[in-house]
Amino acid sequence: MRLVMIGLGRMGGNMARRLMKAGHEIVAYDRDAEAVAKLVADGATAAIGVDDARAKAGSPATWWIMLPHGAVTDGMIGEIAEGASAGEIVIDGGNSFYKDDIRHAKMLAERQVHYVDVGTSGGVWGLDRGYCMMIGGPDEVVRRLDPIFAALAPGEGTISRTPGRDGNDAVDTRAEKGYIHAGPAGAGHFVKMIHNGIEYGLMQAYAEGFDVLKGKASEHLPEDERYDLNLADIAEVWRRGSVISSWLLDLTAQALAKDGKLEQFSGHVADSGEGQWTIEAAMEEAVPVNVLTTALFARYRSRVDHTFGEKALSAMRFGFGGHVEMPQ
Repeated sequence: MRLVMIGLGRMGGNMARRLMKAGHEIVAYDRDAEAVAKLVADGATAAIGVDDARAKAGSPATWWIMLPHGAVTDGMIGEIAEGASAGEIVIDGGNSFYKDDIRHAKMLAERQVHYVDVGTSGGVWGLDRGYCMMIGGPDEVVRRLDPIFAALAPGEGTISRTPGRDGNDAVDTRAEKGYIHAGPAGAGHFVKMIHNGIEYGLMQAYAEGFDVLKGKASEHLPEDERYDLNLADIAEVWRRGSVISSWLLDLTAQALAKDGKLEQFSGHVADSGEGQWTIEAAMEEAVPVNVLTTALFARYRSRVDHTFGEKALSAMRFGFGGHVEMPQ
């Protein structure tokens, strides 16, 4: 298939490369000419604007947007809509708010343009590992795009099947390949939003645990109760067969192996906005989310004073997403 990829940053560029490796054709557009040039060198076709991209994409065009949520994405979708013809497909694969998806889908439907939202997880590792995707939109359109999703997804890999899924007609085998059709417009980003809220909680649990481990050497404790623990070794042993092993722990172990004190990180922990949206959704549903709320507030607090645990949070964010701490 041929599609236009708009936004060639940490994820968009590598997603385009993974698609091209699978035989799909990419028309690349970004305000950063250097990012476009790098992708062209890998086999993409350059576009200098929306009109140029549409001409090179063929009709009806398929667009995949990987831009910051909010005004930037709104503006791009509006620009695409202005010249769109019936049957075009707009895919938003960024971290947009699911209520914005509902609005975008209604607006584009008036122009007979299809809208699909894709919650995308995989960070800077996705080129090699693949991307876990949670998709919202019309079933017929999502199925039409299946070759794209299948190429981006991790595939079944070496993970064994979950007991109970065999022989179950209600099971969607796409889930085992790393992507699902979650529901209508907004459902994909809603599921990804909750995914990120849980991510905050998991990261906070690791961060607090390592903070307590480090604090055991404190001079405020009785001398015979102090332990100078090797955090890198603890992270490493927990990766191997423990109940709390995970990719986030793998990333923590990598960071500690490079620098046991995590001195390259200040502990100023940013958030994408999805943690806040998760809490807002929980409030609308009257669902208690104590851990997720605390994890979000801990990130806000980190911008005032910093602990070792917050350095661990920064290390994890850098590990999976290449997120660099904001300037102080």
